[in-house]
Amino acid sequence: MQFIALTSIGVETLLAEELQTFGATITKQTIGSVRFEADSLLAQKICLSTRFSTRIMMMLSQSNDVKDKDALYKLAKNIEWAEWFGPNQSFAVEFNGTNTLLKNSQFSGMVVKDAIVDYFNDKNGQRPNVDKTSPNVRVVGKLNKSDCALYVDYSGPRLSDRGYRTKQGQAPIREHLAAALIKRSGWLEDPTKPLFDPCCGSGTLLIEAASMAQNIAPGLQKRFAFQDLPGFRDAKFKEIKQALRDAQVTPNLWLIGHDIDERVLSVAEQNAARAGFEGQIQFKVADANKLTSVAKRSGHVVSNLPYGERLGGMAELVNLYRNLGGAFKQCFQDWHVALLGTDESLFNLLKLVRAKTYKFKNGPLDVLFNLYQLDARQVSQVNRANTLHFETSSAFANRLKKNLQGLKSWVKQNNIEAYRAYDADIPEYNVAVDVYPSHAVIYEYAAPKNVDEKVAEKRLQDVITLTAQTLDVAPENVAVKVRKRQKGENQYEVLSRQDRVMEVNEFGAKFKVNLFDYLDTGLFLDHRLARRYIQDNAKDKRFLNLFSYTGSASVHAALGGAKSVVTVDMSRTYLKWAEENFALNNLKSPRYRFEQADCLKWLEHAQGQYDLIFLDPPTFSNSKRMQAVFDVQRDHIQLFSWVKKILSSNGTLLFSNNKRGFEIDELGLMGLGLKAQCISDKTISPDFKRNKQIHNSWLITHA
Repeated sequence: MQFIALTSIGVETLLAEELQTFGATITKQTIGSVRFEADSLLAQKICLSTRFSTRIMMMLSQSNDVKDKDALYKLAKNIEWAEWFGPNQSFAVEFNGTNTLLKNSQFSGMVVKDAIVDYFNDKNGQRPNVDKTSPNVRVVGKLNKSDCALYVDYSGPRLSDRGYRTKQGQAPIREHLAAALIKRSGWLEDPTKPLFDPCCGSGTLLIEAASMAQNIAPGLQKRFAFQDLPGFRDAKFKEIKQALRDAQVTPNLWLIGHDIDERVLSVAEQNAARAGFEGQIQFKVADANKLTSVAKRSGHVVSNLPYGERLGGMAELVNLYRNLGGAFKQCFQDWHVALLGTDESLFNLLKLVRAKTYKFKNGPLDVLFNLYQLDARQVSQVNRANTLHFETSSAFANRLKKNLQGLKSWVKQNNIEAYRAYDADIPEYNVAVDVYPSHAVIYEYAAPKNVDEKVAEKRLQDVITLTAQTLDVAPENVAVKVRKRQKGENQYEVLSRQDRVMEVNEFGAKFKVNLFDYLDTGLFLDHRLARRYIQDNAKDKRFLNLFSYTGSASVHAALGGAKSVVTVDMSRTYLKWAEENFALNNLKSPRYRFEQADCLKWLEHAQGQYDLIFLDPPTFSNSKRMQAVFDVQRDHIQLFSWVKKILSSNGTLLFSNNKRGFEIDELGLMGLGLKAQCISDKTISPDFKRNKQIHNSWLITHA
């Protein structure tokens, strides 16, 4: 009988070797799968025992000439389906793959389903039912160009789900991949040695290690699809299970798991107990940044290190990898270290020479599994784990210190809590650094094409380290935002949010900011003085805030005594944020309105009169109200024509934008009967003086 075992990319070779040890004959190994021959009893044993497969299917038929619907129907119709289920049972079809004529996998699945139904109608005059949720038999079709194979699902629910894991931490790995990492680490060659995971999360690696060392078949508690197929003999199946139980061993294990998150460690302990290893793994709350020796005897470190699961969390990662490199050399001489991660530049921070690298897929992520041998030669090297990549990076730190000193008196006099301390002052260090109470935000600008990407990555890592040191800010309180398209679809992807909200004071106003979960924090610092102008001039005025973002200008207008405040933005998230800012300042009145709308569409049809309007449009926008996309340079006169209709006779429009080189159309303004006064120099505060193009601003009134 022909079978196919599925797995993750990178695990295929281990799966093939495992199948051979069970006695199966390998016929083909491809990306993500291994085909093999076995009788039914051996196939059942494999389902019970495999650690590296996620699914096993039995092949029913195969053809390399399935080019269209008719050929697919013929392939399916010619199978003797009565050998696998009857007309009184239910079935489902899942189909994967397309070709030139079979372009839709759902349609192909319907073709197979129709062929099965027609087979039973012709044979019995009765058709089986289709049940997509819990069928008696699941038929699987796989198509690649004209090659098509039809299978019966033999194993059933995903084999990697062992049953012990009901909750998991961030950046989890499937159990079959965890087993592959343990196997590749080399620890199983002598499982009496200590096995230590400094970032153990929900304990998957250690639990899989315990199961492998004790030769416990992972599927002993599972129910399989083959148990519903004709010819299944329960007595024989029980004999196989008993033989597997008899083959278990009980070596003395030394398994240690640390994690900084006490809640996740509690989950790990529960998972271990469900897996039957309660008390066999030493779990402890500990910070991997402060790693110390865990055993007098050398052993293996195996860990799935944290990686970019959060938008702003890169600084924590840089700090972690730097600290781990030093700790391994100081406290783990003669140990073997095996680490899983996604970013080659982070691995470089360890300052360790790798012995071997394996490539895997962890879900959608491309990951690297690096093996290191901490022998005397490696440990004797100068410990550079906490040094910079480039000596010239000290120039960045010196400039940051100089800027901080220059802003010190202004910050103190004006009680400023959030400000810009560095903005690409040195071209090679193309970042901006904003200071918040006990926190910092680093924005990396896209490097020029002539700058090597790896060099830019190393400079950024130096910037992260030096920013934390210079500002005396904990690395976990440094948010890093990369203002460019990331390499790969998932690098630094937001997989979870931190929801770390803090409060910032500005000229008597309070604002909620979130430094980690969004590209922007909720408060544009360069508009600080524009907001103060609004507060100073809002008394008894009807105020309108367009493209309001989180409503900070609206808060200042309300605190300044505005008669009414209307806040307009397309984003419900930002409007809710604006309402929270109003609540934070104890501002509540029916005169304060929040409207969710396309600001251009809203403005085109706006009615009423406003005495003070703040208009800070984006440089570009895909609004339906403009030709193609909105362009602030091209379309600002059209904006002003709409604003003029609602600007009171003595009213003022404070217009601002961030387009570099923006030029206001003086003739267009005159044609509308408006006049403008440039006040950019009055709205750019000392912390942004180094960047004169940070924004442009004008006061516009009726001529």
